[in-house]
Amino acid sequence: MGFLRYKGYDGSVEFSAEDNCLFGKVQGLRSMILYEGSSLEELRKDFEGAIDDYLESCQARNISPEKPYEGELTVHMPSELYARVADVVASLGMTINDFINKAIVNELKQECAM
Repeated sequence: MGFLRYKGYDGSVEFSAEDNCLFGKVQGLRSMILYEGSSLEELRKDFEGAIDDYLESCQARNISPEKPYEGELTVHMPSELYARVADVVASLGMTINDFINKAIVNELKQECAM
């Protein structure tokens, strides 16, 4: 599966052999935004048009558009680990949230380098 990107939104690229067409869905939103096309160019145009329509609709209704993958993530960890993290972040002058985000970014860099 591939991805398209436009105005900060990502969309999947999939193929339906049954319908002989490309299709996709904007990723990371609660709202369902779908698009399709018979070629990559048509798919890209429909994807970008769907994003533009979504943003225009939000503006017309005076609501803020969803941002992809916004939300909260609850992380459960053993109390001993939590205490170690709390001690480290206090000595670094950062928050636990920032520390966890930094750790995830570093892990993703290592995974993508493989």
